[in-house]
Amino acid sequence: MSSNDQPVSPYPRPRSSAVFDGPDRAAARAYMKGIGLTDEDLKKPTIGIANTWTDAMPCNYGLRDLAEYVKEGVRAAGGTPMEFNTVAVSDGITMGTQGMKSSLVSREVVADSIELMARGYQFDAMVALAACDKTIPGAVMGVTRIDIPSIVLYGGSVKPGTYEGRDVTILEVFEAIGAHAAGDITDQELTDIEDVASPGFGACGGQFTANTMACAFEALGISPAFSAMVPAEDTDRNEVARGIGELILKVLADDIRPSKVITRHSLENAIAAVAASGGSTNGVLHLLAVAREAGIELDIDVFEEVSGRTPLLADLKPGGRYVATDLYRAGGVPLILKRLKDGGLLHEDEITVTGNTIGEEAGKATEEPGQDVVLPIDAPLKAQGGLAILRGNICPDGAVVKVAGTERRSHTGPARVFEREEDCFAAVRKDQIEKGDVIVIRNEGPAGGPGMREMLQVTAALVGEGLGEHVALLTDGRFSGATRGLMIGHVAPEAVKGGPIGAIRDGDVITVDIDKRRLDVDLSVEEIDKRVAAYKAPEPLYSRGVMAKYAAAVSSASLGAIT
Repeated sequence: MSSNDQPVSPYPRPRSSAVFDGPDRAAARAYMKGIGLTDEDLKKPTIGIANTWTDAMPCNYGLRDLAEYVKEGVRAAGGTPMEFNTVAVSDGITMGTQGMKSSLVSREVVADSIELMARGYQFDAMVALAACDKTIPGAVMGVTRIDIPSIVLYGGSVKPGTYEGRDVTILEVFEAIGAHAAGDITDQELTDIEDVASPGFGACGGQFTANTMACAFEALGISPAFSAMVPAEDTDRNEVARGIGELILKVLADDIRPSKVITRHSLENAIAAVAASGGSTNGVLHLLAVAREAGIELDIDVFEEVSGRTPLLADLKPGGRYVATDLYRAGGVPLILKRLKDGGLLHEDEITVTGNTIGEEAGKATEEPGQDVVLPIDAPLKAQGGLAILRGNICPDGAVVKVAGTERRSHTGPARVFEREEDCFAAVRKDQIEKGDVIVIRNEGPAGGPGMREMLQVTAALVGEGLGEHVALLTDGRFSGATRGLMIGHVAPEAVKGGPIGAIRDGDVITVDIDKRRLDVDLSVEEIDKRVAAYKAPEPLYSRGVMAKYAAAVSSASLGAIT
């Protein structure tokens, strides 16, 4: 046996040994020695560090530095880290533009990047760093697909800004845009809010999509307990990262792969965390996608079932008063899980990447005395969770509404139909939406957009103009986790796939009934069928490139919009 074959690590190297061991792998070792690695480094397990860093947005801005702490932990524990990057598209920055269509597509590219790098370099284990909305599920989808020992680390939330003595987030900026258009605030007031709403780096501060998915994946067990809610700029975040770098070697030794962590029951725990925290409707889309990567049967009706038995416990924006830093102070995700455990609503025996069960991790939760961010299980904000799945003649394959963001349970009114988001936003800005209207935005679905844009610019403008509690909105697109009001997304099938949403015309009477879980238009089956057959969707905006490939390959939102 040559010196290059001598083991120097007690940890297994089930994949990297094929890359670096033996005389015939001398060329591979030569490349790595040229960038500073030694024979000893190459005899240790190689740990892929999948980073979604970019300086094109604040959410993921801190991940470049955070990765260094992960790598410190890996080296200290006896591994060799190898970092690489993926794409990352900011939902907030691209919101309301054609660039927003890249966001959901980027989720698939993040997952594909992780898969390709893991297969190409045959890493023994993986740590994936994520922060903005699509990078988090993209990271989980990627490590699930390759099924090697893995941990996903959330980069943390930005601290809230302060305006006129109250906490503000990016949501207040979007709503201020609507208030400004309505003449309710001045140019200077809009600028003043803009200047303070995002006072540093980290993901959006409310229980919007990023924090929703971070909570869900800690509940799922693919992220370690107590890791998700540490703020991005808190020095404790660096210690969390270093600890995860050390933990991944134990995860490797114990062979805790995503297929052991992600089960039907752990997915139900994740759904319960979304429901109990008043989380984003995007949780439906992303958990469906993760389930399909894991080969687990899960449909949207499970979200209705779990949300129906799970009370709304966390008083978080956009429907509540508090932000992620408040949840961290109160006790973090483990406190929510402890509440669920106390109520018999947690599948306690599901394993997590720490090697402990989720029930054991929930049992370690500590609670700040007197906190009112997370309420007791027997005194919730609402008896049922924040999500509802609707059916009806508009959405035979389902639609999703976040009931945590509104007190209204029903709405009937005339349809105002728009073929794309920009047309609707222009109508809102011109004060052309009436109280009582049901706004319909179509051709914004996974294939029709393509890319299933979020509608926060529209929904926040409606709230800012004082219409948020007086109209309803439905779309085959989706919503930001910051959206509030009676807003129904993920209408399926989408218009370009022959969905009944394509049959709706201005003035048709639409009824939303949350209690009955219905979304219907007052038309006969025959009339809907006739109109759908005659409907002509607008010409696709993209005939080549990644957007055209995505449009051709993507599934329905009711299946997670996966490719």
